[in-house]
Amino acid sequence: MAQLYFKYGAMGSSKSANALMARFNYEERGQKALMVKPRLDARDGEHMVYSRIGLKYPCVYFDEMQALTIMELQQNACIIVDEAQFLTREEVMYLVYLVDDLDIPVMCYGLRADFKGDLFPGSYQLLVMADKIEEVKTICWCGKKATFNARFDENGTVLKEGEQVVLGANDKYIGLCRRHWMEGNLGPDFDVEAL
Repeated sequence: MAQLYFKYGAMGSSKSANALMARFNYEERGQKALMVKPRLDARDGEHMVYSRIGLKYPCVYFDEMQALTIMELQQNACIIVDEAQFLTREEVMYLVYLVDDLDIPVMCYGLRADFKGDLFPGSYQLLVMADKIEEVKTICWCGKKATFNARFDENGTVLKEGEQVVLGANDKYIGLCRRHWMEGNLGPDFDVEAL
């Protein structure tokens, strides 16, 4: 019986690397896994999922997956969605349809909350609808578990206001524990110029 998984973590927790490794595991066993991401995520070029450690693999955009026929979708042993926080409520409900009606397992990887501590719409819906929810862990500079995403500017100042979606990676975001996120403390060794 297929299930909908939501695997979330803070920035730098290797969510994309985990998604790419899951895809590789299916391929290694002779099964197809469809890699998908929202069209909004264009940081790493078109039709590509990248991880910070250098893993990469071609993908389709979510709207392209929705245009596939039932037969084309069912040729996949699993569907893996990266950057799932950018999904809409309707797109998450489409994933529920794939799991419940077509019996295709779906694994979603993404952030739980934004830099202000607010849930992303896609993450909210996945937290509500997922059969299994797992945290992909990483650590703050202090060694505690990082659960918050801090956005910082070119001066290293932690921002708490602004648009919810500003695409970036290590050049704009860092995972912090709750205490250091609330303080806006990027750590004694943080060097914005080294980025």
